[in-house]
Amino acid sequence: MHDGLPVSRGTPRYDCPVTHRTLIKDLSALPDGPVTVAGWVETVRDQKKVQFVVLRDESGALQLVNPATREISPEAASDTEGAAAAASALALTESISGLSLGTFITVTGGLKHDERVKLGGLEVKVGTLDVAGASLPEAPIAADSSLDKRLDYRWLDLRQPKNALIFRIQTTLEHAWRTWWVDNGFVEIHTPKLMESPSESRAELFQLDYFDLGTAYLAQSPQHFKQMAQAAGFGKVFEISPVFRADPSFTSRHATEFMSVDAEISWIDSYTDVIDMQEQLLAAGLAAVKAKHGDEIRELFGIEVEVPAIPFPRIPLAEVHEILKNERGYTVPREDGDLDPEGERQISAYVKEKYGHDFVFVTDYPASIRPYYHMRDAETGLTKSYDLIYNGTEITTGAQREHRIDELLANAKDKGLDPAGIGEYLEFFKYGIPPHGGFGMGLARVLMLLLGESSIRETTLLFRGPTRLAP
Repeated sequence: MHDGLPVSRGTPRYDCPVTHRTLIKDLSALPDGPVTVAGWVETVRDQKKVQFVVLRDESGALQLVNPATREISPEAASDTEGAAAAASALALTESISGLSLGTFITVTGGLKHDERVKLGGLEVKVGTLDVAGASLPEAPIAADSSLDKRLDYRWLDLRQPKNALIFRIQTTLEHAWRTWWVDNGFVEIHTPKLMESPSESRAELFQLDYFDLGTAYLAQSPQHFKQMAQAAGFGKVFEISPVFRADPSFTSRHATEFMSVDAEISWIDSYTDVIDMQEQLLAAGLAAVKAKHGDEIRELFGIEVEVPAIPFPRIPLAEVHEILKNERGYTVPREDGDLDPEGERQISAYVKEKYGHDFVFVTDYPASIRPYYHMRDAETGLTKSYDLIYNGTEITTGAQREHRIDELLANAKDKGLDPAGIGEYLEFFKYGIPPHGGFGMGLARVLMLLLGESSIRETTLLFRGPTRLAP
């Protein structure tokens, strides 16, 4: 008994007090006998003498079987007890015949292990069937529907095992990262998403009226606040949280709201200390994903998860341009000196061929294409910063921050910023702050590149972009 309620056979689950069910993945460990399962109808084969239903829950799929009763025989009708049993069997048969795909049902019946059953080597003979939530007979999407159409009905799209697996992988990845951070003395923080002043460029801001205080902004990143935590003496912090960008981009890797993975650490000597931390974090996360989901990823995505060797390759941006020109025959057409998407793909391919690595840190960016709070090298004028490219796409920007307030002010003025506009941020530096640095990383991009998907729309639970606010 559990809280006065019976627990179903098998390993107790948190959902047992509600539905008394056994998850499908747990059935193989049970002996033949009575069980209760629940999920949604994936297929129905309604044959003359027998009915088969494939039931799916969050853990797997199961074959249900029911010997069909199409009519009550005169012999059964003549016996009161037999007539009742026949009527019940007929009602069950008709109920199964009327099931629409996607209907949620609860079934109690007899579990039987049978190696002849292709789906898991077991089946459940239906005893009782209760419809918990009926589905309309015609589904609005199919396997060949466009991505936009599938996103319109995302909750149905996520019933597909491949799509559902993405978010179990995400759970494992985040858990592994949090475990690594906590084991290494980091503090998890939760920063506000309503801000008095912008954390990044004003060009990509969502703004709203905020009572009598005037204009508020949705946070583009937790940058200010994770630096504030360094001034507070926290030492090492991390956060996984939503951020917002009023960016009208329609590319496969941009969104107006996305989950940002951020970390910041004090007492660094160089941005390479941040790089060291990030590559250890990523290796730990991918090792956990491979251990828990490697087989499923191979089966459903055709991808072999690679746990990266440490250290990752590191190449200065100026050298990257030379490699692209001389080794790949590609000249980046941008005038600001940054890489374009094709440049990212080309340097990633070069690193894969030369070093056998899926990651590459591109370092030492010009100040002209970096934020004012990135520390600049006194000799070269380049920023002590980096981008991390994974399987051909940038996933991270990181840097050593400028913690000296005079230099910070000079950098801001050099960027044409009014110090009054960043006054609240500058307050963090007036009462002492250690040297520090950190990174921000897009969670959906990591998942997209890990699984070989073509868009972050596939690896975001509910995508938000310039033309999408629902569901």
